[in-house]
Amino acid sequence: MTVLNCLKKRARTLKSEAYCLYYAARDPRTPWYAKILVAGIVAYALSPIDLIPDFVPVLGYLDDLVLIPMGIVLAKKLIPSQVLEECRSRAQETTKKEQPVNKEEICHLKNR
Repeated sequence: MTVLNCLKKRARTLKSEAYCLYYAARDPRTPWYAKILVAGIVAYALSPIDLIPDFVPVLGYLDDLVLIPMGIVLAKKLIPSQVLEECRSRAQETTKKEQPVNKEEICHLKNR
């Protein structure tokens, strides 16, 4: 497996996990403190304000690479396992719907 394929696979997994957390945060069985943590993770990830500004060499992006995955892991531990499993299956269905089957299908869709 090439590095590019590995990165693509990880990006798809991250996208699926983001949808999973979104669905879990909207589920009524998820505890309120897990919902707040998920909202905080999303807000920090999308916010232009960081603990360490991105223009600082190396450390600027390092806080994003450490804090966000740690927050995701913690949030997944706070969400009940049954809810997390259901949300993962919904997230996988969502991401499968968005992906074209193959390159020929993409070309066919573009030529319409």
